[in-house]
Amino acid sequence: MKRSMAILLAAMTLLATDAMAATTRIKDIARFQGVRDNQLIGYGLVVGLNKTGDRRQTYFTAQSLTNMLERMGVNLSPTIIKVENVAAVMCTGTLPAFARTGEKIDVTVSSIGDAKSLQGGVLLLTELKGPDNQVYAVAQGPLSLAGFGVEAGGQRMSVNHLTTARIPSGANVEKEVPLAGLGGRKTLELVLDEADFTTASRMVAALNQAMGAPLAAAQNSRTVVLQVPDNSQTDIVSFMSLAENVQLDPASVARIVINERTGTVVIGQNVRISSVAIAHGNLSVKVGTEFQVSQPPPLAEGANTVVVPETKLETTEEKVRVLNLKEGANVEDVVHALNAIGVTPRDIVAVFQALRAAGALQAELEII
Repeated sequence: MKRSMAILLAAMTLLATDAMAATTRIKDIARFQGVRDNQLIGYGLVVGLNKTGDRRQTYFTAQSLTNMLERMGVNLSPTIIKVENVAAVMCTGTLPAFARTGEKIDVTVSSIGDAKSLQGGVLLLTELKGPDNQVYAVAQGPLSLAGFGVEAGGQRMSVNHLTTARIPSGANVEKEVPLAGLGGRKTLELVLDEADFTTASRMVAALNQAMGAPLAAAQNSRTVVLQVPDNSQTDIVSFMSLAENVQLDPASVARIVINERTGTVVIGQNVRISSVAIAHGNLSVKVGTEFQVSQPPPLAEGANTVVVPETKLETTEEKVRVLNLKEGANVEDVVHALNAIGVTPRDIVAVFQALRAAGALQAELEII
């Protein structure tokens, strides 16, 4: 564990050092306002399951099956339907910007009842709607699971999650999202994924330098307005392509991200630590009981042989290792210091929390 952690932290140090001189395309940290994806959702039925579908207590599955059969001319009561090969599911998908009618998109299918597995199932015709309750796509097809499940002799084994599946290219786009055309626009807005005044200022400088004219101006820490020159009005797509491929060195907030569940720690390159000393050591206490026999002397009257418990206490404390970090220590200094005292990922979480509480950590501490 310690060796793996040392390798991981060393790799992060190298990546952080390289990133200091690296540049990023605008398209990787920002997007054009109005050019966005749209989320779709729908309710449907999966059939063809091998007795792993919803049970009788899932009433909406029987009701949905009854409604579907009625539309096909089969009239039944939901109370008499007893099937185990059907499961009620929610279907979700993402409609890309400028998607045209007839295009295909991927669909994610998730069970909402008590089905054991969707393995081998087929999704029946399902409408995918947007927030405006309009149908934008229709999904249908066999499910693809990244796993499997088997059951025999009262024992069951499964690999991965069996109640969520995907249908690659499983939905056809039936309606396009109305978007304003790009032609004739005088201005374009670039929106940063993370608001930052320094990054916005650097983006303006990089765009103006690449365009050879002062066409960009920052509205705030997130939005940069880009003027479209007259000679680019007829080919605005090429102008947008040129703008989003301009490179700059974005500013980043000093941040440490900690996942307490997995022990993962990611340290940003701008993290600094004030002058501080870190001590690390473990105290081990062992308590054991040994039983001794108490034998009375010969010819002793009224005395019996008894068992006497004897408790032993053993305390072991590792030698405390103390490391001093100088003012303004960077990522590399932190990595070497933590490796030197042999901390585990779990210990690193506690170390950084303590540094934050002591006011010595000059960075945001985000725990996920």
